[in-house]
Amino acid sequence: MALVEVEDLVKHFPVRGGILNRVIAKVNAVNGVSFTIEKGDVLGVVGESGCGKSTLGKTLIRLIESTGGSINYDGVDITNLNHRDMLPFRRRMQIVFQDPYSSLNPRLTVRALLKEAITHHKIVAEADMEDFIESIMLKVGLRADQKNRFPHEFSGGQRQRIGIARALALQPDFIVADEPVSALDVSIQAQVLNLMMDLKDEFGLTLMFISHDLKVVEHFCDRVLVMYLGHVVEEMSCVDIHENALHPYTKALLGANPINDPDDRRELTVLEGDVPSPFNPPPGCPFVTRCPKVEARCNDAMPPLVDKGEGHRVACFVVND
Repeated sequence: MALVEVEDLVKHFPVRGGILNRVIAKVNAVNGVSFTIEKGDVLGVVGESGCGKSTLGKTLIRLIESTGGSINYDGVDITNLNHRDMLPFRRRMQIVFQDPYSSLNPRLTVRALLKEAITHHKIVAEADMEDFIESIMLKVGLRADQKNRFPHEFSGGQRQRIGIARALALQPDFIVADEPVSALDVSIQAQVLNLMMDLKDEFGLTLMFISHDLKVVEHFCDRVLVMYLGHVVEEMSCVDIHENALHPYTKALLGANPINDPDDRRELTVLEGDVPSPFNPPPGCPFVTRCPKVEARCNDAMPPLVDKGEGHRVACFVVND
């Protein structure tokens, strides 16, 4: 059963200028994205910096408001709910931010950080507060006697564990993990990823996992959404991702990752040029300026996402032909 259903989600940021501060342009951050996440699944979202991954995650849980489209959560359309009606869903949908250094209030202790959210959503009674906070800290690998410390007294990996604890404290169903390990050392990344996998199994969580690292996504996620310039260009299962990838951009991303087998001499897709500006995207396929398989029709229209079977969708005229 689908927990999250997104249909034609759009997010454009207005750019203002001039004497009257009028809207003179817009940043096309997310453009008509549609997908579903089944309960208990992990959906990976990958793509280059600036492709709209983080904006998609924040728009999905309504940290920022969408420009168009619809968001259904557990069968309820939450796209335009007011603050009061949205409050129960805010408890059920949480986010772990990318930067553990800036996502925690430096003036609050760990206890105060957790208590603030728990009290606001009335998770437990005041009499049970201390025991609950200590149990959450233990779940994420922190000691209970560290609850009165401030964020600057922790390492980067420990700070990210605090961020995970803050999300778990509200007993959510769904968590957006926005590149939760990209700011950490490699050895610490493995610890945090293993922690998230254990917590997902223990609490039955559903996750959107945003990452640059396709190897992590292949290991951690059930399905992957590949984004380019605000569009979804491919969606597929993470099983045999190297063999099943069809879109030239997905193949290029896979080719940019180190290969474990030194004798593997598979053909690589090498991209030239830069990502077009989201202020002025190309009129047809967003990948047209860098695609090695470009045709004349690619300049005229955005290719639709075509289902190739078993939920594998590809947006490419050449591949779908």
